Amino acid sequence: MCLAIPVRIEELLDEQSAVACIGGLRKTINVALLDDLKVGDYVILHVGFALQKLDEAEAQRTLALLAELGQLAEAEQAARGEAP
Repeated sequence: MCLAIPVRIEELLDEQSAVACIGGLRKTINVALLDDLKVGDYVILHVGFALQKLDEAEAQRTLALLAELGQLAEAEQAARGEAP
């Protein structure tokens, strides 16, 4: 199952890539589809691509629900390319 998850932008590398925090893991992601990103912004990440910006409150609610459902660990494994 593919899952899109909220992630926080930790560092902007160039116009097409950034480092995002995914459950404590720092990963380089593609941000070419989005404009005006800043460090601290939350985005929806799907298969390595940031698809849209998300406000922090909504990101935190979504992450809390995923953690509650026990799916956040599975999503983090998928982001690292590991089998669940």
